[in-house]
Amino acid sequence: MRGLKYLAAVTAITGLMAGSAVTAASASEPARAQGAPAVHLRGGATAVTTAPGIATALLKNGIVPLATWPGSQSALFPKTGPAARFTFPVTGGRVTASPLGGKVNHAGGILFLNVTNGKTIKVSRFTIDLSRADLTGIVNGNPKVRVPLFRLDLSHAKLAAGKHVITARGIGLKLTAVAAKALNASLGTKLFSAGLKLGTAQTLLRF
Repeated sequence: MRGLKYLAAVTAITGLMAGSAVTAASASEPARAQGAPAVHLRGGATAVTTAPGIATALLKNGIVPLATWPGSQSALFPKTGPAARFTFPVTGGRVTASPLGGKVNHAGGILFLNVTNGKTIKVSRFTIDLSRADLTGIVNGNPKVRVPLFRLDLSHAKLAAGKHVITARGIGLKLTAVAAKALNASLGTKLFSAGLKLGTAQTLLRF
């Protein structure tokens, strides 16, 4: 099902380019398009909202996440408790339906600061990799150190499409073992663990 949702998302983009209309319901149907051309992205944004309890747990342990430019952040106060939202602009990329693949590139990042010991780690320049179903980023500004940060969970994802725009909501972000190890080591904590759902993402792509 996860593969079908990804394929439906990419097919929605290529279909819209041909003037067809695709609704969120099509995300559950197998895509029929074959040999579709690559779609080049020209902009958009991805927003990440922390899962219930995550923001509180981070702050209680002295961990403060801060958006780095041109990313931005805001505080939310839903009934489930305080949450943080981070938004990152899409800078480009390309996706294909057959074979399924492509990448969505972003600018900005998140600086994690442990206020109890002054230790930090920054992850930035996020890339959504459709072929691997993950989100990667570079560490501390070093383009040679790109690591998988999150596995993407699309079990509750919803898709919607418009003219030259497609949105995906409810994408779960589960921390990878590599990212958990790096965060714990860099920040001097044991707070992070592999598989931890840190939040959900929604992305808007313009093409």
